[in-house]
Amino acid sequence: MDSKTYFNHVASTWDEMRAKFFSTRVRDLAMGVAEIQKGCRAVDLGAGTGFLTEALVVAGAQVIAVDASKKMLEILNQKFASTGWVDFRLGDAERLPVSDQSTDRVFANMYLHHLEYPGFAIEEMKRILKPGGRLVITDLAKHDYEFLKTEHHDRWPGFYQSDIRHWLKIAGFSNIIIGMVSNERCCAMSGSCNEKAEVDIFLATGTA
Repeated sequence: MDSKTYFNHVASTWDEMRAKFFSTRVRDLAMGVAEIQKGCRAVDLGAGTGFLTEALVVAGAQVIAVDASKKMLEILNQKFASTGWVDFRLGDAERLPVSDQSTDRVFANMYLHHLEYPGFAIEEMKRILKPGGRLVITDLAKHDYEFLKTEHHDRWPGFYQSDIRHWLKIAGFSNIIIGMVSNERCCAMSGSCNEKAEVDIFLATGTA
């Protein structure tokens, strides 16, 4: 099962699953760093069922919610279509369905570790940002929990901050800041319930 198939499979229960993985504090910190202003255009990559999209709508942003899972987008549409503030787009990290230099903010929450080529994905994020636009990434730090790959179909066992910084620099971002989210971890139990993952979360931001 690849990531796309996995997320189609769990879409109907994703809200409950996500709530057990990490708290809304991760979202609050990402939003604070992004400094969202009403009317700005923001892209939520790997939007899922709308964890970040919801906060962006409340903040008054015009949102492009991108996901590779049709099932996730169906749930997103049910939740937010009536607001008129969300544009739902099916797409992959390698070919984002967003025009060049067309958005003010890009968010990638727990997105990179599901991708085959995260460095290339970051270059795509840079492509769609306006000059001066800001990228905010929240994701898993490097870990050794193998079941997250076999059961949750993660492609990467988290990341070293040095690798994220390198990819951001190669993509052409400036004002790069990377740090751990204090007192917050992503937690998950293995299917056999004999192993519990507790993984640190980092936040990275850069300016296009």
